[in-house]
Amino acid sequence: MSGVDGRSAIVTGAGRGLGRAHALRLAQGGALVVVNDPGVGKEGGGEDATPAQDVVREITEAGGTAVADHHDISTEEGALGVVRTAIDAFGRIEVVVNNAGILRDSTFHKMTIDQWMSVSKVHLDGTALVTHAVWPHLREQKYGRVVVTTSGAGLYGNFGQANYAAAKMGVVGMMNTLALEGARYGILCNAIAPVAMTRMTDGLLDSGNDLDPRWVASAVGWLCTEECELTGEIIRVNGPHFSRVRMLESKGVDFSSFPNDAEIEARWAEMADLSGAKEGRPAVAVAREKKVGSGG
Repeated sequence: MSGVDGRSAIVTGAGRGLGRAHALRLAQGGALVVVNDPGVGKEGGGEDATPAQDVVREITEAGGTAVADHHDISTEEGALGVVRTAIDAFGRIEVVVNNAGILRDSTFHKMTIDQWMSVSKVHLDGTALVTHAVWPHLREQKYGRVVVTTSGAGLYGNFGQANYAAAKMGVVGMMNTLALEGARYGILCNAIAPVAMTRMTDGLLDSGNDLDPRWVASAVGWLCTEECELTGEIIRVNGPHFSRVRMLESKGVDFSSFPNDAEIEARWAEMADLSGAKEGRPAVAVAREKKVGSGG
């Protein structure tokens, strides 16, 4: 078996936009796809079974295999439900693409607690709940591919999207940890940072650029394959432009005693100098290296 052929895959929010493109891409590769989407509006209201069913129809008419699922993945019951759908339909689950999301944009000053919580509940909690529900299956079979969806807003910020940005950066932290915890069980976890023209980005992006969701789906499809050995990576896809995103840490400085304000300010330029910067690593790993280096 290679690629995703014969693998059972869940794609959340797969009724439209990016999720639809991901589901179609995986199905074209031979994956057995659970098309999860409750059919809510982009702000989270309403329900419509049609989008998920339409995607399933597209897949089956093209000769692929898919089933629709309408669970709300922002609840524990819903997350367990979508995994049950995969197990009932295909007997197993090996691939999870966490894509579902909503928008409730507002400047932070005007943002309501409900706007904050509703976005976090879908993007961050939903990603965690679905992944948590599927994790025991992946550990037991010692194989899995997990993709989470971050964004430029999460990585770099975006005006009027504090709720969305916080949730999207949160999934990166989760991905980094799951990459460490899943490694011994053959579970690889990566993140995609998409820039694509969908109903979520309508009016926000330049429609003159080639931002077809299929560009993003190409990267997601690869991350889900058996051959892909990446874990803990962020791939940013901006139309046809693909890039790697990493957090860097400067060489920094050491103080001989607790510095006062003036001493920190005086050495800020040296601290901030990114020449010779290295990729960030977990604090435990850094501490372990220092201990070994000191002969401890």
